[in-house]
Amino acid sequence: MSRTTLSRTPSRSRARSTLWAAVVALLVVVASATVLGMLIPPSASSSASSFGEGLRDGDGAGAPVMPDGDVTDADGLLPDGVTVFDTAYPGVGNLDPDLLNALREAASDAAQDGIAFVVNSGWRSAEYQERLLEDAVGTYGSAAEAARWVATASTSAHVSGDAVDIGDFEADAWLSSHGSRYGLCPIYDNEPWHFELRDEAVEAGCPATFADPTEDPRMQQ
Repeated sequence: MSRTTLSRTPSRSRARSTLWAAVVALLVVVASATVLGMLIPPSASSSASSFGEGLRDGDGAGAPVMPDGDVTDADGLLPDGVTVFDTAYPGVGNLDPDLLNALREAASDAAQDGIAFVVNSGWRSAEYQERLLEDAVGTYGSAAEAARWVATASTSAHVSGDAVDIGDFEADAWLSSHGSRYGLCPIYDNEPWHFELRDEAVEAGCPATFADPTEDPRMQQ
């Protein structure tokens, strides 16, 4: 009986030692993570992934960059959740009527698939467009790089009311697949949210896209 008891005692000691070692190691890991979280700003982890989205409201960008100053909804600035049916907002109501009709027809059909068309940006005033271009130059560091995302007021299809930015990935994907039947086509590879009306696409399909706006001859005017 005593032999059995003595033989088990070291095993219990080793078990207790192993348990305490595991607890101490866990505490060290938790403490290290806490300190690391205090040292790294909350925005640091998201900055890289969000940089490419920063000007989605540029000349084809989806998530609006709210410019400082006096730009208002009268200039085409849109709040979240605006649809292609909300013509009370100039950003929607001032779109080319043919483009707007095509968007509404497509939106009605897409709704049957559970897809909603939210407009992140549509028509814009020249002042709004120039403000976005200024912001793009500051964000991307040069006029040449900014031109890949934001057009000048004199060349922008948004200012003329001929372009719309649809701000939901599923809606963009739906339009990319089905938009040609309504004449709605993506124009730039780097801006899959930017659509314009191409009447010929109903019969011939959408034309080839440009890599970015700098390849679009309209931007060279």
